[in-house]
Amino acid sequence: MSKNKLKNIVEEKIKSITEKPILTSVIVLLLLAILVVGLSLPYYLADFQEMFKQVLAEAHGMLFDIAIIGILIYWLRENGEKQLRIKMYKDEIDDFRQWESEEAAFRTVGNIKRLNRHKITEINLVDCHLTKTNMSHVNLSGSNLNSSNFSHANAIECNFSKTRANQTNFENAKMNQANFEGAFASGANFKDAFLIKANFKNAFLIKSDFSNAYLMEADLSNCHLTGASFDEASLYKANLKGAEGITVDQLKNVKTLYLAELDDDIKNEIRENYPQLLGK
Repeated sequence: MSKNKLKNIVEEKIKSITEKPILTSVIVLLLLAILVVGLSLPYYLADFQEMFKQVLAEAHGMLFDIAIIGILIYWLRENGEKQLRIKMYKDEIDDFRQWESEEAAFRTVGNIKRLNRHKITEINLVDCHLTKTNMSHVNLSGSNLNSSNFSHANAIECNFSKTRANQTNFENAKMNQANFEGAFASGANFKDAFLIKANFKNAFLIKSDFSNAYLMEADLSNCHLTGASFDEASLYKANLKGAEGITVDQLKNVKTLYLAELDDDIKNEIRENYPQLLGK
């Protein structure tokens, strides 16, 4: 057999072993074990008991090190993979931003729900197209929704608390029991929206449009309503106590204020000028 042929056979064998990481690890472990045991054999024979104690002590230390390092490596790997996934979901939302298509809307909502599963609620959705999507029970607390489009979306019990939703379009969206507490939604469009039992406590709704919106039993207490429009809105049992900037002129064209909670001065003025609004 020629030297070149022998060399090729050896190289092939080495390559086949190195391509199998488990086999390579076993071979290295066996070689190291033979080397260490061979070098330690005289000490074993001289004082076996003392040597055995030292080996056990080292073994305990090694096991402890492996456990700690293993847990640390596992945690770092899992946390790293989690951060990569979160970044990927956010990057994909950025990719679909301003893309007005059904696919973009549904892909964006999918990424929002994945971020929610990772306990992420503060999401940048500026200029995102989310029409006709299902966002029920989604948590967007603290998110930036400025100029985004939620028209015709199903967002029942969605959490919009402390969001920035200025100039956002919620027209004809189903948002019964949604939470807008402390939200900044100036100039937002709530036309024809279903907002039954929605919570708007302390929200900024300056110049927002609630025309023909269904606000039955909605809580608008202590919110800012300067310039907001309520033409043809249903405010049955709605709570408007402490609302700032609200005037009788804003409420004179609503469908009903039956059983609505109002500050005494507003209620007395309505009773005097538009008593039909307080009736059934």
